[in-house]
Amino acid sequence: MSEENSVETLLEEARLAAAMPPPEERFRLREAAGFSRAHIAATVGVGRSTIANWETGVSDPTPPARLPYLRILKGLADIYPPPTTAPAPIASAPVPAAFTGLDTLRGPDGRAIEGDPGPCVRCGVETTYQSTDGRPLHSGALCQPAAPAPAPAVIAPAPAAAPAVAPTPVALAAAAVSPVPAPVPTRPQRRSKSAERAEADLMALIRGAVEHEAERAGGDEDAALDALVKRAIPDVMHLFNETRATARYEYTAYPALPDILHKPSKKDPDQIWEARPAYNNPAYSLRAPLLDLQVTALDVNAAYLSALKVWLPIGKLEHTTGSDGVGPKRSGVHLITPADWTHPHLPNPLGDRDEPGALWITDATLRLLLRLSGPKWGLTEAPTVHESWTSGATENFLDALRKLLVAARSEAIEAGDRLTLEYVKAMYSKFVSTMGESQHNREMVRPDWMHNIHSQAYALHCGRAYKAHQAGLDVVALKHTDELHVTGGDWRKVFTEGRGVSELKIKTGDSKTSGEYLVGKVGG
Repeated sequence: MSEENSVETLLEEARLAAAMPPPEERFRLREAAGFSRAHIAATVGVGRSTIANWETGVSDPTPPARLPYLRILKGLADIYPPPTTAPAPIASAPVPAAFTGLDTLRGPDGRAIEGDPGPCVRCGVETTYQSTDGRPLHSGALCQPAAPAPAPAVIAPAPAAAPAVAPTPVALAAAAVSPVPAPVPTRPQRRSKSAERAEADLMALIRGAVEHEAERAGGDEDAALDALVKRAIPDVMHLFNETRATARYEYTAYPALPDILHKPSKKDPDQIWEARPAYNNPAYSLRAPLLDLQVTALDVNAAYLSALKVWLPIGKLEHTTGSDGVGPKRSGVHLITPADWTHPHLPNPLGDRDEPGALWITDATLRLLLRLSGPKWGLTEAPTVHESWTSGATENFLDALRKLLVAARSEAIEAGDRLTLEYVKAMYSKFVSTMGESQHNREMVRPDWMHNIHSQAYALHCGRAYKAHQAGLDVVALKHTDELHVTGGDWRKVFTEGRGVSELKIKTGDSKTSGEYLVGKVGG
């Protein structure tokens, strides 16, 4: 860049910075133009949560994204000047199609037809559906109420219950939240009420997505479920971004990763050992001469949903040797040599592994090994750590998303709502399975997170087996993330029966090892 161009760029930035609009005006301008936060973020080269922070006053724009962001705001201010009169009241209910004379374009099967995305002619929120005259229009009049402009002097109190908000088809719409929070007496109260409002808004989006697909499918539950499963990845990524909107720190969606976290090829397995359990107790068999011991096959609920609470690396992964990368607030992957496992009556915490020697494991697996080598358990020796790729970490990075999906799941179970239950399951399972190197999710490439979440699910599963054994039960089998087979006592004295995420239920199915079945002692 020439000296003249450098000076002009600097002066332009200074001129624009002198007129930086306040956070609420940044929010208004984007909403007026009908742009999503993700759209603005991609244009200026930052994360979607950064735009949210700029619009809520959590942080201010910084170089190098500041200048392109300022240019966008200046251009939008010329197109959408501030209103000179108070806006008319916003109706809380969606506008009926008959009110404007518009109707949704539908195919021969009666289902709405999708086209190029654009701002809905009624509510301004982006949609891929169209009216019969070819203009963007939400299907079935499921428009989202526009966010009201912030009042300059008096802030209305927050409503007691957030109204149900219908989503835009294909991807959930951002919840309309006033950029200026209502005044509250203390900081802890403000955080609590803000979190409750945010969760209520996002719960409304989940409900609205289900209602929309049910209406669009004309009562065909299977067709509605198929549509919900297909949109699960973009929808859960939107929910993830929304729950990260006011976070205290940024993350990198596409970090530079060491070779060990990349698959050698599409056909080759991952180089990180996740320690998936595939345990069968050699003391028990379905082929023993005398089948006289009753086994109960237990089913774990929402295993991957529970595993979202796990220590995840947030910063740049750094290479260390020895145990320098191991710490209570660090996470990543480690090359270790494990100690021998000498307890055939218990599942090996490293899973069903044939090859001896050193291997790469996740931080979640290492934490399990260190617990089992500690004074409480004393089941093995501590592993030898050779090298690590780790960074500073937090256990609560995905906790807001986890709590939201747990609440939606619980609500669906209580209401007997199969559609919502399966939709939520598709969201959290696909969120985990596609955050690595997947062609189905282009918004994030974090194989280090994926491996740690998988391993956390397996570590929690091993923990259940050890808990059962400690309580006097014999562990007959431990498989996948959700099967625990026990005998020798009343399992209900050890675990709570139910469908909650911390509860277990008896496994159902046609398999010989579902529900309750008989085994015999080998050589007994």
